[in-house]
Amino acid sequence: MRAIILAAGYATRLYPVTRTKPKALLSVGGRALLDHLMDRVDAVAEIEETVLISNALFFAPFKAWAAERSRRTSKKIRVFDDGTTSNANRLGAIGDLRFALRESRVSDDLIVLASDNLFDEDLTGFVGAFNENSPGALIGVHDVGDPKLAAGRYGTVETDAKGEVSAIEEKPLEPKTSRVSMGVYALSRRTLPYIDDYLGGKEVKDAPGHFMKWLLDRVEVRAYEFKGRWYDIGSFDQWAEADKALLADRKF
Repeated sequence: MRAIILAAGYATRLYPVTRTKPKALLSVGGRALLDHLMDRVDAVAEIEETVLISNALFFAPFKAWAAERSRRTSKKIRVFDDGTTSNANRLGAIGDLRFALRESRVSDDLIVLASDNLFDEDLTGFVGAFNENSPGALIGVHDVGDPKLAAGRYGTVETDAKGEVSAIEEKPLEPKTSRVSMGVYALSRRTLPYIDDYLGGKEVKDAPGHFMKWLLDRVEVRAYEFKGRWYDIGSFDQWAEADKALLADRKF
């Protein structure tokens, strides 16, 4: 199993800070956001290496981070530059996922992670559920408590009693559920060829939720609910909230 971290975005909502520094390397609780995420990755025995996708602008900082992080883990970290230079020519999340697979020559089961995630629960339960049920894809979800809190902000995921995903909506204005996608996914190796099929059509190249929705008619997609806290560092308010929480209890 391999982990792929998607970190090639430009985080324009956090300008001017992220004009010169990637969001994943911003300090949260005294440590880089990416280090918190990598702690979760490193704790999973099945994950043999991590592939991180950067854009051209921030490739050097990520390479430097990977060199330093590698001194504290036995697991390999590879960083690739997707060649984009701005929000205008970015590949999008699914485009970067395909780029990662081609450049790294990875064909194993995958854990795919958005690089701006902070969450309490480790990844071992998520990986265990994926291995036990063997779905084509597994989506990590978090219950925000009220559908109104997800409106226009998060992708929502509806499931049946067995945990199989029945519907996905990308940032609906009137959500039917309070369970939202966290940007944590598992993809089986047998599902990977569908990425080329998806990108070969006129599909949305960015938000992974569109790809997951497309997959519903092709493979079994399940959901796994993460407990505890979750922060999506997409705005100054969320960044400040997470930073304050981590400094207060040093839980992460």
